Amino acid sequence: MIQRIQSIFLFLVAASMIGMLFFPVWNKLDGEKSELVELTAFKFTHTKKDIETGEIATISEGQTFYIAILAIMAAGLALYSISKFNNRLLQMKLGALNSLFMGGVMGLIVYHVYQAEALIAPTQQGNYLFAFYLGVSALLFNLLSNRFIRRDEKLVRSADRIR
Repeated sequence: MIQRIQSIFLFLVAASMIGMLFFPVWNKLDGEKSELVELTAFKFTHTKKDIETGEIATISEGQTFYIAILAIMAAGLALYSISKFNNRLLQMKLGALNSLFMGGVMGLIVYHVYQAEALIAPTQQGNYLFAFYLGVSALLFNLLSNRFIRRDEKLVRSADRIR
């Protein structure tokens, strides 16, 4: 029964995690030095713009593809969980595993943000962008889907007791 509410929430988990791949997660701009630090699911870049020439030079760059891999795994697991609608216990286990994947994504993001905060203007705060909030919403959608799966399982068990 793909039309159940938990299937919609699981689809929203997958869509949020895939959407996270296409938007920046965090950035920090130092207006005085014209430096920008940006974090996406695939890479971390620290650039400086020359005011006179307008030329952008990369100071440092790092790969964060493991954030993208975990996000893709979480999206795939959510889609797989939708197809297991007839096995609610397995769906609950997959939901718990998916929470671990998404927690890993958010943990890695926070770790990289903490590392990047010290690079430029330590007194200023960086900005969490759209992709970060997609990750938070995916965690919320996963929590809601697990709640509705658990509610369905309780309903089925109570109906079995009556027979």
